[in-house]
Amino acid sequence: MIKTKHFLGEKAAKSLLLLVLFVFCFSVTGCGGSAVDSSTNGNGKPKLVMADVTWDSVQVHNRIVGFILQHGYGYPEPEYKFGDTLPLLQGMVRGDIHITMEVWQDNYAEAWNDAVESGNIIDLGSIYPDAPQGWYVPTYMIKGDPERGIEPIAPDLKSVFDLPRYWELFKDPEVPSKGRFHNSPPGWMVTEINETKFKTYGLDATFNCFSTGSDSALAASMVSAYEQGKPWVGYYWEPTWVMGKLDMTMLEEPPYDPEVYNDPSNRGCAYPAARVLKGVHVDLQTTAPEVVELISKYETTLEQNNDFLSYMNNNNADTQVAAVYFLKTYPETWKSWVPEDVAQKVEQALKEVN
Repeated sequence: MIKTKHFLGEKAAKSLLLLVLFVFCFSVTGCGGSAVDSSTNGNGKPKLVMADVTWDSVQVHNRIVGFILQHGYGYPEPEYKFGDTLPLLQGMVRGDIHITMEVWQDNYAEAWNDAVESGNIIDLGSIYPDAPQGWYVPTYMIKGDPERGIEPIAPDLKSVFDLPRYWELFKDPEVPSKGRFHNSPPGWMVTEINETKFKTYGLDATFNCFSTGSDSALAASMVSAYEQGKPWVGYYWEPTWVMGKLDMTMLEEPPYDPEVYNDPSNRGCAYPAARVLKGVHVDLQTTAPEVVELISKYETTLEQNNDFLSYMNNNNADTQVAAVYFLKTYPETWKSWVPEDVAQKVEQALKEVN
């Protein structure tokens, strides 16, 4: 940014000072506690704040929205507020944060429902229609991988009930008398659900339910095994870069039954397809209605998410680059979210990005 110096006479300077003070006083007395930042880019558009949680997909979605808002609608570049889901959700209730693009409702059901029922947050539906989660194994264990010279070592492994007869393939290096099942990190609701399923399916006789400690450690264990062509079994979900990059097969479970699934002493059925929701602070309905319309129409597919996450990993790309990749790769998708004149402005901006 080029800074220009201005030289004023004493009288002009005093007049300017009085004007500034007048405007300041008027601003202080005239402004209520609006949830939207009053700072703008000169076009009267407020600077919005987006919830930027730890996983890559939400950060890419935020920057897709940010690019469209900035270049299509003339908003200032949003502030991406980094943090954990629950504190950011509390910030949305207060109005400090305006947009959230990914809330896994099953993991934060009570907090999300309370926030929506308070009237401070508007639930704008799913960001993608299908978000499967379950127990996975590498597909080469079942079908082999001729290109890598891997023979199928568990051709009849189809369901969670087949695991006991294959336990030796998954030997736990710390307890070699049992196989190792890689569970999700401590503190996640699904971790307790997996532990209950584990017992319901009778797997505790032949497997250890191993805590990987973090989502990155869980992914690393899967990738390491896959690259070496070794067996692996554990919990995972989509969309993620891992699932975009690796060929994994979800093991079958009994069909989802809400009565069984919601019984904390049972859980012995498939996971429901997870609802991953997006929402805005209620004030945006009046201060930025076009933003509410954009977020309400914003929807992607599982395959698109796996694709841009895999692109990030394969190209060592950051989330901003991945957002541009998405916009250039899937124009038919994002154009359905915006008016034609906005789409034309976004397209022009994309041409100027290398």
